[in-house]
Amino acid sequence: MDVAYLKRQLAINRDRVAALARGVPRDQACWKPSEDSWSVLEVVSHLADEEEFDFPVRLKIILEGAEKTWPEIDPNNWVVEREYNQGDLFESLNRYVNLRNEWLGWLTGLENPDWETSYEAPLGVITAGDIFVSWVAHDLLHLRQLVELLRLYLEEQAKPYQMDYAGRW
Repeated sequence: MDVAYLKRQLAINRDRVAALARGVPRDQACWKPSEDSWSVLEVVSHLADEEEFDFPVRLKIILEGAEKTWPEIDPNNWVVEREYNQGDLFESLNRYVNLRNEWLGWLTGLENPDWETSYEAPLGVITAGDIFVSWVAHDLLHLRQLVELLRLYLEEQAKPYQMDYAGRW
């Protein structure tokens, strides 16, 4: 596992998320292509909560060898329960960026972490390395989601015109 590459990706992904979300007006930030999809604001709010309660927290618990129980999370229900779409995109984005920066500092300060350290999770045994690479992969999943939301919004705003000339999506 290339740890330096993965750390760099976490930093780059932070900047990618910020670049995609920055400057998105309120109506677009809250817009959803369908009732069961997420908005840009919901995606960014989710990412901020993931930084506070999921990947890095769980990674730290594993690496510390602590007998702590992982914090309970419910990302899909939090979207509604925490009313993500009523929030402020700028505040959610800043929260995400600040938390990511703190965790990047923590990662940089680790000395010879054992990525094979494991944890008996409800889903089965998982290693610190598994969580670390999943954290990076999770970013990419939501970057793809943000790009798709931006494209769908453009498509909606462009009606009755077609975007086919741009190339096949």
